[in-house]
Amino acid sequence: MTVSDADSAPARDTAFTATDSPCVAVCSTLFDEYCRGCGRSAMEVANWVFMSEDEKQAVWTRIRAQGYPRRP
Repeated sequence: MTVSDADSAPARDTAFTATDSPCVAVCSTLFDEYCRGCGRSAMEVANWVFMSEDEKQAVWTRIRAQGYPRRP
């Protein structure tokens, strides 16, 4: 890939379109299936960067309904 390819408009347009992570840097899954900080499962945390926008929105909807993310 050349420098001009890397600077192409389609690459710039998609670089930061992913839904922001609900992580609040209070990671704790001890004794629980879900993180006490963000409310995601360990699999959701591990796969967040690979999830589609629809999958991320579904997680956001569920965790907000459950009162997450929680900040100390």
